[in-house]
Formats: sequence, structure tokens, C-alpha cells
Amino acid sequence: MSHPEVLGVVILARNGDRTEAYQDPVTYKPGPTLATPLGEAQSHQLGTFLRDTYLNTENPSHVRGIATDLVDLSQVHVRVKVGAEGPAVFDSATALLQGLFPPNPAHRETLADGRVVVAPLNGYQYVPVETVEPSNDRSLESWTDCPNFEKHVEKIQGSSEFKKAAKEAGSFFSDVRDFVWGRPTTMENAYNLWDYMHTELIHNQTYAFRLPPTLVEQARGLANVRENLVFSDADMNGIGNIAGRTMLASVLDALQRIAFNGDPLQFMLIETTYQPFISLFHMTGAIETHPELAAIPDFASVLSIELRRAVAPDVRDFLRFKFKNGTAEEDFRTIHVFGHKEDIPLTEFIYRLENSVINSNQQWARTCGIESTWDTLGDVVATSSPYTRAGVGIFSALFLVFSLWLVSKVAGRFRRRGSHVRLEGEESTAVKRF
Repeated sequence: MSHPEVLGVVILARNGDRTEAYQDPVTYKPGPTLATPLGEAQSHQLGTFLRDTYLNTENPSHVRGIATDLVDLSQVHVRVKVGAEGPAVFDSATALLQGLFPPNPAHRETLADGRVVVAPLNGYQYVPVETVEPSNDRSLESWTDCPNFEKHVEKIQGSSEFKKAAKEAGSFFSDVRDFVWGRPTTMENAYNLWDYMHTELIHNQTYAFRLPPTLVEQARGLANVRENLVFSDADMNGIGNIAGRTMLASVLDALQRIAFNGDPLQFMLIETTYQPFISLFHMTGAIETHPELAAIPDFASVLSIELRRAVAPDVRDFLRFKFKNGTAEEDFRTIHVFGHKEDIPLTEFIYRLENSVINSNQQWARTCGIESTWDTLGDVVATSSPYTRAGVGIFSALFLVFSLWLVSKVAGRFRRRGSHVRLEGEESTAVKRF
């Protein structure tokens, strides 16, 4: 019996374990954090798991035609979030790729003089990554520096559901005071309380010996409630879903590239933090049939979106969603989206989501309620007053006049060309797209 072929896969992976990562309860401005050896080991284990799933030709889910030993860089693309938790996310991506494409002695070359040179570390494979910095690309971190999202957070914290959870947790906040060393013991700060306690429990033996049973589980439960409320929205196009709405720009683009026979892309890895997972599970309705997903995913969790071609005579492409919650779960479990009890057609998935996707920095700024101007390189210049806007306009005009004079002087004529700033594909000359 024939099975649908896996043409390619889009992987959304959370970073591995790291040091404590404080984030402001409203603005989500981050504090410093670093990957730990444990986190790197978790991500490497995830990479090995993905290799066995998608590069092992004996696995029914292997990607048809993908290079399995030496990486073919035309088939693989990696995007890494380097804003909040940036060092931990970057190191996690590196460790995952080491597991996905381990050192191979075949990574060698014969020089003109006959010498054979093997890459360092017995054939280490260097896979380039695209680092996504929120200062110029908001696709992987859209919830910081976003005024409308901050209003959304404050609204959530003023809601009856939030206040009820805070009231019911009153005894916990009293009990936990002696174990968080002056940190605010409030529902607003629930994520930071849990993050601190969880980090200390793993890495500080004295703390682990001292912490009473169940306190960290209670902290995790409250953090789940808070972050699930913050990173979701009753309206698919709502500001609460901004983490998923910007992430989907990369996901849909990759899926369409994989589906197009003329594009070699077959494996897309997006290394990020926990926020987009929650939004995507809400936007796709996965929460309705899998309520346990309304929570912070564990370190080194992974959501896999497989593009599968149906068995003839059906020529459609379908998507299968699989999730593995950290290293505690040994294998994927299939989850279903938009009420389907089986794979969903690619065309339907795109149709349902395309109007909610935020595709550019300009759309992001508009969604966040930010007034901005855009230069020809696509960089956003936030404007806080009419005087700032006027200054930017005057400078731009003078620079343009000087540029026109200089080019015409040298070349004898002027031909305007758009500045291509998109990392892949075509780009508007005025707006930087993700």
C-alpha cells in the first residue's frame, strides 16, 4: 500500500534550557540570558530526532529526495530569532543543526597538489543561518516595542478571568515569598516567578533541597494561565495573536516554496521562543481539540508541519501537524487543526490564514499603532513628534537631491533602482518585507 510522500517540512523549534530570563510583565523587554550545557544537549537531541524522522530513508516520514549525509544548502533554510533570549536561541539552533547534520568524513576535498583535506572535527558541517533581529525584521519577535500589544496585556491583566486566577492563587503567592528573594509575588509577575524557580530547581542543588513540593508546579500552572491569555485572542486577527501572525509569514512562504516543483527548498527550520507556539495553536483551532496545548511549551519543543502529496489520482498537497513537547516526550503526536480529523489541504490552510498574516514591517507598525516613516532600505524610523517627522523628511529630501546630483554628474544620466533588502525573493523598494 502506497503512502503520501513527504515533500518537505517546516520545523518550529523552541530553544533549549537557559539561565533565568526576566521579561517585563507588560512591555516584555527582556533581561540577559545564556544557553546552558543542558539546553545545548536538549537541542542536539532534538536535531538527532529530526534527522531520524526526516532524513532516514527507512522512516515513512522521510523527506523524498533530500540529501541525507552532506547537507545540500539549497534544500535547507534556517531562520533564528536573535532578539529576546537571543544568545540562547542562537546556540540552540547551532546545537540542533549539529544533531541534524552531524560531522561526516565525506566533508572533504582533494586539492590541486593531491592532498586530501577533511573539514575540522572529522567533517563538521557548517550550516548557514539567517539571524532575524527585531531592529530590522519583526517576523520572529513582534510583541516587543508594540504599543497596542502593551494595551492588550494591560487589558488582560484587568480582566475578570485574570483577577479570578490571582485571587485563587493568593495562598500560593504568600507561601512562595521566601523562595523568590524579593521578586513581586503577583499574578502579573507569574511567568518570571516560575522561570526563576524552575531555573534554580534545575541548576542550584541547595535551592532544590529547600523548595517544598508542588510549589514549582503551582508556579508553572499560573504562568501557563497568564501567557496563554496574553498570547491569544478571540479574534484571529487580534493583537493578542501577533506572535503567530508574523511567524506565519515565514511558514506560508516556506510551504509554498516547497510545494513549487521548481524550488529546491525542502527543510525549513525556525528557531524561536515560546510565544508563537501559543498563538499558532489558538489561531489554527488546535486548542479546541488539544486543550493541553494552551500552555508554555517545554524547552526544545517542536512543531512540525509536513507537506505531503496525496496518492494518485488525488494530486493535492496536504499538511500534517505534529508536536513534541520537549525531551520528556519521545515521539511526535499528530494534532489536528481547524476541526479536521485528518490532514488539511494546503490550499485550505492558506485560505483560512492568509488575511490574518502580517507580511511586512510596515504592516507590523500599523498593527501596533506606531507612526513610522520608511527609507528606501526599508528600515523603520519611529516618530514620536511632528518635529522628528519634519527632521527626517528634510534630511531625506536633502540626501535625495545630493544623490541625484552626484549620480548625474558621474554617469551623465540618472536611473533609479530599487534597493533589494529582502533576504529571499522580490522586495518592495519602500517597505522591508519579512
